[in-house]
Amino acid sequence: MRLLIASILVAFALGAQTNNDFRFAIVGDRTGGAVKGIYEGIWRQIGELKPDFAINVGDTIEGGNDARAEAEWRELRPIWSRYGFPFYFTPGNHDIWSERSLKIYEKETGHKSFYSFNCQNAHFTILDNSRTLELGEDQLKFLEEDLKRNQDRSPKFVFFHKPYWIGFLKLGSGEFPLHQLARKYGVGYIVSGHAHQYMRMTRDGIVYLAVGSSGGALKGEGASQGHFFHFIWGVMKGT
Repeated sequence: MRLLIASILVAFALGAQTNNDFRFAIVGDRTGGAVKGIYEGIWRQIGELKPDFAINVGDTIEGGNDARAEAEWRELRPIWSRYGFPFYFTPGNHDIWSERSLKIYEKETGHKSFYSFNCQNAHFTILDNSRTLELGEDQLKFLEEDLKRNQDRSPKFVFFHKPYWIGFLKLGSGEFPLHQLARKYGVGYIVSGHAHQYMRMTRDGIVYLAVGSSGGALKGEGASQGHFFHFIWGVMKGT
């Protein structure tokens, strides 16, 4: 078994005039060829750290079969239920692939496939590109309306599964609708999964993170290239 490594995301500002003071964990993909024992070990480590909440980037069940979906969710519930903090889900392509799986996902997670929540003065928006590559017009519309309603909150995080932003940023472009909205409304972090590889990029002060694997099969070798089992540990102070 490869060594489990916790990556660090620190959102910290000195002298900020807000009440933000919390800790949270970001869990990567479990599936896409789940490696036995890794996901359970990740959760044991998170539980020992006692975060205020955890949030994932999608691909919780193996999925692909409507008849098996509910059973797969039930099999995992004991892992999360032993910890006393909230767990927020982001939908991945292994979680939602059909209308039936969408209904099951919403029932099992207790949320729509796109929603938002606050922790103290920080704001988190979860979007759904489980069945598309990019974010559809409905998702971008929801995002803008949500950010507009919460424009006085800071910092702002946006989560969705497939990191289609990688291509734009590697080409040096910020001229795509997601980035334009993030820039307009002061989003600080955009977080995805899917690639089973840790990546971090910045554009116009916005941090883009691709969280790697928390159990799904590694797709390459070398920790320096982001190929390692991990989760992200977030420490939030001020803005």
